Order: sequence, then structure tokens, then C-alpha cells
Amino acid sequence: LMKRFYSSSVSEDLGCRRGEFSRKHYGSVELLISSDADGAIQRAGRFRVENGSSGESTDYTPGTWHRTDVHLENPEYHTRWYFKYFLGKVHQNYVGTDAEKNPFFLSVVLSDQNNQRVPQYHSILWRKTGTQKICLPYSPTKTLSVKSILSAMSLDKFEKSPREILHPEIQKDLLVLEEQEGSVNFKFGVLYAKDGQLTDDEMFSNETGSESFQRFLRLLGDTVTLKGWTGYRGGLDTKNDTTGTSSIYTVFQGHEIMFHVSTMLPYSRENKQQVERKRHIGNDIVTIVFQEGEESSPAFKPSMIRSHFTHIFALVRYNKQNDSYRLKIFSEESVPLFGPPLPSPPVFTNHQEFRDFVLVKLINGEKATLETPTFSQKRQRTLDMLIRSLYQDLVPDLHKNMLNRRSFSDVLPESPKSTRKKEEARQAEFVRLGQALKLKTTVKGDATANLATTSFCKKEPWESQSFCSNFPHEVVCADSWGQSLLVSTDAGILLIDDGQPSVQVFDKTLQIKQMHVLEALDLFIARTDKGRRGRCSLILIS
Repeated sequence: LMKRFYSSSVSEDLGCRRGEFSRKHYGSVELLISSDADGAIQRAGRFRVENGSSGESTDYTPGTWHRTDVHLENPEYHTRWYFKYFLGKVHQNYVGTDAEKNPFFLSVVLSDQNNQRVPQYHSILWRKTGTQKICLPYSPTKTLSVKSILSAMSLDKFEKSPREILHPEIQKDLLVLEEQEGSVNFKFGVLYAKDGQLTDDEMFSNETGSESFQRFLRLLGDTVTLKGWTGYRGGLDTKNDTTGTSSIYTVFQGHEIMFHVSTMLPYSRENKQQVERKRHIGNDIVTIVFQEGEESSPAFKPSMIRSHFTHIFALVRYNKQNDSYRLKIFSEESVPLFGPPLPSPPVFTNHQEFRDFVLVKLINGEKATLETPTFSQKRQRTLDMLIRSLYQDLVPDLHKNMLNRRSFSDVLPESPKSTRKKEEARQAEFVRLGQALKLKTTVKGDATANLATTSFCKKEPWESQSFCSNFPHEVVCADSWGQSLLVSTDAGILLIDDGQPSVQVFDKTLQIKQMHVLEALDLFIARTDKGRRGRCSLILIS
């Protein structure tokens, strides 16, 4: 039921972004002009303005905003396939060139669909135009070939047929290619503007903020000391305090967020333009502008800020009388529509809901901005350069052992059971390096917590779930694994699914006294006792 509801809300949301409803709830493009004190035009720009309402006379009834409408778009567990499904597991990687002599890479792995024990192939095609991903069914009676996978991705003609890359170091390079899809962590600017300030020089010159601004910062996240900070730093100096001594930081739905707060960045009395502050906030794709003053006061316009990089501004105003926040969104006209739509009116009295709404809106906005020509063309050039560079590095090994001489070799459904010790050692090293990369990426903070699960129906940690109403065995210990339960009993280790017969994983000769499943790393840690001796085992699960 939850899964159907999620899909319905997403499709309805996307459907609402067209036509008249789109203009009403996602704003219309306007030419915004900024002038100086004498009325002379300084800058002008075209932005889509979202203010939660429209003056258009229409019979269209606006939908009611619900808390459930707030969701992240294009989540990483949909896009970061190589990290989730490939890294740390035996899989195959191929290199070749298409008919236009453009190099490409192909990765294929046989994996379990959402821990439901339904095997299928996950395939990624890396090309200069971007990545293609496809899932193909597994059949024990029909062998899948590389040629058939590429054909399913509309790649049928080659200048050089694909060859398998056997060296485990290729995993590092493919992980770098995947990182070009965008960061999993974010840096947002926060600019404080006093009532009546209409130029960026005035706004950036504010040394401190008001009490309401400080309250807003506390709502956004925690104040952290930068010196010695080991988390995501968003380009701030964590060694010598050259970018201030502290900043605002939070973790939201698995994403680390560092805020570049204007009043917390270094202030210079000699430099009226506050170049150091503008260097950070002016290079943020998304900036929050907290503006003091009444609704009747002159309002902020994006044209007041001299930045060719910032594409989205979120204007926040606080009303002391009813303790509410009002939100307005400005998006450069090339940015695709992104949700959630602002409520009408865009006023929030529940501060926690306001925080969640703002963070989701800003994350979705930055992801949408990366699809604009300015960023997508740059990303395509970078991806093309990386793929060509990697291909050139592999060319000398075309006739060596690093590349398999077989073209269109069969995709192996499981780890090869070769008796050759050399191949077994290579596969062991391949998996070891992949697991180390996965652990390093996770510890470094370049992987979100959302990559640990792909299920929309996953219950919250505090919600109970009944797996079996009449269990005939004595339970020693247990831990959850996806939507299943792994249980150590007097009859062995059993895997239990809701409403399904239990499956024996190990027989009763293995007596596990304590267990822990690390789903994010696909690892199972078990403690076994035999007499006075105890042993800990680390088992790779998939």
C-alpha cells in the first residue's frame, strides 16, 4: 500500500507540472530588474518566480499541500548503481569503441533484486553522452552475452569489439566516472539581508545577524567548529581558520549539507565588496536569502546579486507576530521544473515542516540545475575526457593479460569455479579491492545512507514487524536483512520472510551466539562459541 501511494504521489506531482497548473504552482518566468539609488538599471535577468499563488483568474482548484508531497527527486539509490550493486562483488567490465571510434565501458553484475532472492543482471554503459542503465532477467537455461546486452542498449556496431578488463584497479576508475553524476553532499549559501538593503555589497557587509536570523540558522543545522572538522566541509578550510572558525552543518536523509553563512565567513573592513564571502556564496548553485522587514518593504531580487553561477535563490522572511516563515523561490529560466510545489499561501507555522520543505526544495533544485546546458555540457566534456583518458591508459594492455582476448564473452552468472589458482587469486583480489573502495567511500561521506536500501516499504526502526506468529524453534539471536529476518536457532541459521517459508542458510553445526548485518557494505558479522573458545567471522552477503 505504501509503495502504491508513493508512486501515485510522484506521478501526480509530475503531472501537475504542466500547463495552467504548472504556472500557478511552479511560477512563471519574469524579467527582474535591479536599479541603483538613482533609478539607473544595474542588472536584469529572467527568473521563474514561485510564490505559492498566482493572480490569474481561473477555475482551476489548487490542490491542498500535504506533508507527504515532500520527497527527494532522483534519489541516489536509483542513480548510483555501480556503488550499490557492483562494488565489492564479482562482476565483469568491458572496454570497446563504437562505430564513430568513441570509447565506451560496460559493467555487468548478477545481483539480487532488493534482497528478494530474484536474480537479475544490472548493466551500466558508460559513454561520453552519459550513462545508460538496464536490468535484464536471468535465465539458468539461456546464457546472456555482452553483445545481447549492448544490443538492448541500442549499441550494435563497433569499431573495436568489447574486451574484458581483468585488472581490479578498474573499479577505482569506474567509481570516478559514476561520481560525475553529481555530488551526494551539498553546499548552500545563506545570505543575511537587513530591511532596506538592495545591493549585494550591503548584504555581504553585515557583520552579524538578528536574533530571528540566528534562530533560523539553528533550525537549519548545528554549529560546528571548522578546525579539525572531519565531515563534509563544502570547500571550507578545516585547518587554518581562513574561512571562519565555525559554520552550520546538518545531515538530511543521508545527505551531508554545509551552509556557507555570510555572517560566519571572514569579514574585511577594508574590502567593501567582501570578496572572501562572495567567493564562497557566489559559487554556490543555491543560495538562501534571509531578509528582514515587513512584507511591504522592498523585496529581494536575484538581479541584486552579481553571480553567474547561482541559479536558485530561496527568499525567506520571518513573521514575529504569528511565528511563521514565508518562502519564495527564484529559479533561473533554464532550470527545469522541480518539486515540491509551494503551498498556497507559502506560509509555514510548523518550523520543522518548513525546514524539511526547504531542504528538499533546495536539494531538488540543485539536482535540476545540473541538467541545464551550462552544467550538463561541462559534465559531458568531463565525462568524455575521463573515458578517453582511461581508454588510452588501457590501449598498451590490449594484447596483454589485463584484457581478455575473448570478445563477446559470456556473462558469468556467478563466481567462476575455475581450478586455476591464478584466476581464484585474481577474483579474491578483485573483491577485496572493491570492498575496500566501498568502505573508504562510505567513511569519507561520499555515499548516502539511502544507498543501503532500495525499498519504499521499509519500516522505520521503531516500528514493529511480525515475521512469524508460530515459530517452532528456540531463538538465540537475530538481525534484519532487507525485508527479511536472519535468525540463529537450535536448528541452524534461518532466513525468514513475512508470509514465506523459512530458508535454512546454515545447518545446526554452526552455532552463532551473536550476529550483526551491515547492509550498506553487504557484510554479515557473526560470533561463534565452541567450548571456551570464541571466534568472529566476517561473511560477504549479497
